[in-house]
Amino acid sequence: MKKEENTTLLKAAFEELGETHQSTSIDTPLKKGAFDLSDEEKMDIIADKFGEIMDTLGLDLSDDSLKGTPYRVAKMFVKEIFYGLNPENKPKMSLFDNKYQYDKFIIEKDITVNSTCEHHFLPVVGKAHVGYISNGTVIGLSKINRIVDFFARRPQVQERMTRQILEELKKDLNTEDVIVMVDAKHFCVATRGIEDMASTTITMDYSGQFSDHTMRREFLDAIK
Repeated sequence: MKKEENTTLLKAAFEELGETHQSTSIDTPLKKGAFDLSDEEKMDIIADKFGEIMDTLGLDLSDDSLKGTPYRVAKMFVKEIFYGLNPENKPKMSLFDNKYQYDKFIIEKDITVNSTCEHHFLPVVGKAHVGYISNGTVIGLSKINRIVDFFARRPQVQERMTRQILEELKKDLNTEDVIVMVDAKHFCVATRGIEDMASTTITMDYSGQFSDHTMRREFLDAIK
């Protein structure tokens, strides 16, 4: 097979993988030594490389409006939209005794999701809804939002993100009785390809008592 034909086939395979939004595992794919560099070192490298991308596109980096863009993008990547890659940034969990002996589920709904599609590096925005049943302890409500945000702030696949949030809450709360639902718009669907601005993607994962259809229905009714 000629080199050009092989390259074309590889590009087609990459496109197909991106369109199906497949993920390879529950873990975010990270290379060995992913955190050997400091944030500042990463920002310097990203700024340099992004400047090359802008130059390749034909943009004039000497223009006052553009010359600071490579650094701004690098800072945004490392400190903001991808801060969830670094495990040191995971929010600290504070648990409290369930003194009221509340044994029904607790729901935090309409949690803002700001993520990034790992296949096209375009925004994924929407809402998450989380429910759990106390196993003797409860978590501060804002901590649930922070957990969602932490796992959202990285290149993601929505199915993986939903499972990561679920597994983290199961571990932190020491309970299997957790349910997570995410409803999000993918800008790789909205602004390229089919360019469908109206559609959203819904994913749901659950365990424990929420494996029962009646419990899931009660949860879904509550978040309407």
